[in-house]
Amino acid sequence: LVSLILTCILPQMSGTITKLEIQKRNKERVNVYLDEQFSFGVMLSVALELKKGQVLSDADIEQLKQQDNRHKAYQRALNYLSFRARSRVEIERYLRDKKYDPDVIAATIERLDEAGLVDDTAFAESWVANRERLKPKGARALRYELQQKGLSETAIDAALEQIDESELAWRAIEKKVRQWQALDEDGFKRKAMAYLSRRGFDYDVTIETVERAWQKVTSEQTG
Repeated sequence: LVSLILTCILPQMSGTITKLEIQKRNKERVNVYLDEQFSFGVMLSVALELKKGQVLSDADIEQLKQQDNRHKAYQRALNYLSFRARSRVEIERYLRDKKYDPDVIAATIERLDEAGLVDDTAFAESWVANRERLKPKGARALRYELQQKGLSETAIDAALEQIDESELAWRAIEKKVRQWQALDEDGFKRKAMAYLSRRGFDYDVTIETVERAWQKVTSEQTG
């Protein structure tokens, strides 16, 4: 009785492919018609396995839909990576937000890994190098940023090993010196200390850099 009720409620998915049609709005997807009726859509790469006259069982269709879902997840991940490099955890979070199942996410990460498109060590090094070039920050701030990206402490330590925090602190404050040069010594140093502290620089490095900056101001004023 239960099977009879389910048969009445649930549509029969199996059938013979009578038509394969590229979608008008998305040329990368194909509509599949079974027994002259639209049944489901799949990515073009998945549809390449299909041909007119082919008989599909319910299990075949379910497998095709799973393939299609994995392919869509991979394409979404590639698009996400097209804006900038991402950490493994960032990609996992993104796909989870898009409601993909854990097994689909794991398969996507594995495929990206095999293609060399996800490498947390390289990502950490790239992130730090980018910060050094465009927006110098201290090791404390950089560590926090990388932790937020889900990177391991090993990858973070390796990336931060290469930085010269004193040089970064000087580059961070150098352009500000001219803006603050009209301040007295106390005002200048308080301003500079707060600025470097907010950017995550070590206390000793901050003190050293502030003194260096103030000496630059006084030498220019007396020179």
